[in-house]
Amino acid sequence: MPNTKSAIRRVRRVNKQTSVNRIRKSKYKSIIKGISLLITAKKKNEAIKLLPKLNSQLMKIAKVGVIKKQTASRKISRLTKKINKL
Repeated sequence: MPNTKSAIRRVRRVNKQTSVNRIRKSKYKSIIKGISLLITAKKKNEAIKLLPKLNSQLMKIAKVGVIKKQTASRKISRLTKKINKL
């Protein structure tokens, strides 16, 4: 348990940040899952329409620090390659 006032406030803040980060992560994971399903269903046009949304979502999350920028770039690159293969 935190002993000082600042430590108590910090615990509260970290809990709030954790919940916000979980929401952000689940949003980008659901978009990735949606694109992956479209790729397996061979729906190239619909996947291409979702790609800019994925780009912006991942870069926002990377900017905040939920995931690293390189991770975001790698995920975008790999999904784009899969879509182009269709």
